[in-house]
Amino acid sequence: MTARKLLSLVFVRKPKEILLGLKKRGFGLGKWNGFGGKIEPNESILQGAVRELNEECGLTTNDLYRIGFLEFEFEGDPTLLEVHVFETYKYHGELTESEEMRPQWYDLKSIPFEKMWPDDAYWFPYMLRDEPFKGYFLYRGLDNIIKYKLEKLDLSKFKDA
Repeated sequence: MTARKLLSLVFVRKPKEILLGLKKRGFGLGKWNGFGGKIEPNESILQGAVRELNEECGLTTNDLYRIGFLEFEFEGDPTLLEVHVFETYKYHGELTESEEMRPQWYDLKSIPFEKMWPDDAYWFPYMLRDEPFKGYFLYRGLDNIIKYKLEKLDLSKFKDA
C-alpha cells in the first residue's frame, strides 16, 4: 500500500499578478512555486495552508478558495504526495522573505514556467481561468513527467477543506 503525504499549496493573486516564491532549501530547491507544505497532526488542510503561507512569506488570510487537487508520484518513491491547491485575492500582512522562500510578484503574462516544476505548465491555465481541477503526475526524477492525467472539476463535487 502506498503512503500518502498531505500537503497544501497557496497562491496569492491580484487581477493581473501572482505571487510566487523561490524555494531556497529542501525539496524543490531553486524552483518558483506557491507557498505551502506539510499539514501537521491535529491541523486541518485549510489551517495548514494558512500557517504555511504566513511562515513562508509573512502574509495571512482567512479567505482561501480551494481551486485544485493534485497527486504526485515519483518513480521509486512509495509516498504519494496529495496536494490541495488554494488561491486568495484577500490577504494582509507585510510580504517578507523567509529562510525557505523568496517571494516575488509576477505578471500573469510572464510566469517563469521554465524555472518551475514541469507540471505547473499543465494545470496553471485551469487555475488562472478560475476552473477547479484535479491532476495526477508521475515523475521520473525531478524534471521528467512520464505520465499524467488532468481534468476540470465540477464545482458541485468540489467541497471546501
